[in-house]
Amino acid sequence: MKELRFGRLLAGALITGVLVLGACDRGQERLYVYNWTYYVPDETIEAFEREFNVRVVYDTYASNEEMFAKLKAGGGGYDVVFPSGDYVSIMIAENMLMEIDRSKVPNYENIDPAVLLLTTYDPGSRFSVPYVMGAAGIAINANFVDDWEESWSVFDRADLSGRITLLDDMREVLGAALRSLGYSVNTLDPVELEEAKTVVLGWRENIVRFDAETFGKGFAAGEFHVVHGYAENVFIEFEDLDDSHVEFFIPAEGGPMYMDSMVILKGARNPDLAHTFIDFIHRPEVYAEIADFLAIPPVNVPARELTTEQPVYGFDALLNSEFIEDVGEGLTLYNRIWQEIRAGY
Repeated sequence: MKELRFGRLLAGALITGVLVLGACDRGQERLYVYNWTYYVPDETIEAFEREFNVRVVYDTYASNEEMFAKLKAGGGGYDVVFPSGDYVSIMIAENMLMEIDRSKVPNYENIDPAVLLLTTYDPGSRFSVPYVMGAAGIAINANFVDDWEESWSVFDRADLSGRITLLDDMREVLGAALRSLGYSVNTLDPVELEEAKTVVLGWRENIVRFDAETFGKGFAAGEFHVVHGYAENVFIEFEDLDDSHVEFFIPAEGGPMYMDSMVILKGARNPDLAHTFIDFIHRPEVYAEIADFLAIPPVNVPARELTTEQPVYGFDALLNSEFIEDVGEGLTLYNRIWQEIRAGY
């Protein structure tokens, strides 16, 4: 991997909590954004602020569950949020989203039609605009691990005990276990879920912890030798470090896959500016910079000709993966299984 991929990342992106970017003129319009950590380059936000003479107030979260709980509790007052597909579906059902005015987002046309066909969580993309499609995978430090299979079975290895982390994310971890058994990541079969629980309990014996926030830092520092997570969270920690010893892969069995989208909340403070922001993100030159920053395959077709970095993985690596879907009342069963996994840990 090229070290320059994240070379332009500013220190501000490492701050958790509220990031207030741009000029501080009290008369400026403000856009309130709630997004995953490390998911939009600072340069993109700053360029948007300069062009439209606005101020962006930017908060981050580590999981869909965290985001949803905060919004349901009345927190934030955000305009634009970036939920995954299953939570787009949930938020539509909860009447939390404003319908997208497509006339205000002409760059929607740049999105790959094949990608749009996959947005079954929001047929016709009435309430959401796709941002990124990808999957969590496994990063391995080849300085410490001599050989491995590109499989979820790496978490069964007792020789790596105490040097492994799994995401602190119910659907990601259970989905990984389910795919390792050949089952759907969205199964509602209690027997299959119990089998998956047994698999994860076995993995739990070898991990340091469930971690959705600091695994990248620990991996870069050599504390962890194998981590389950998102490529961008791993490689962003190697901004000034050699990463030639880092291997990242999507397991051959496949796993949970995500489509993160941009949505506008009902009651948004500035819906017009929110539409402008979403349209700005899908300008080819802007989206190309985002794709290079995240090292992901672009869903924006014209941007593919403008990227300068090789993605960590291509869309072909996702062939055996499956989108996480809203399982409705079945979420109660998932929650119970997850609580049993985490009990006493």
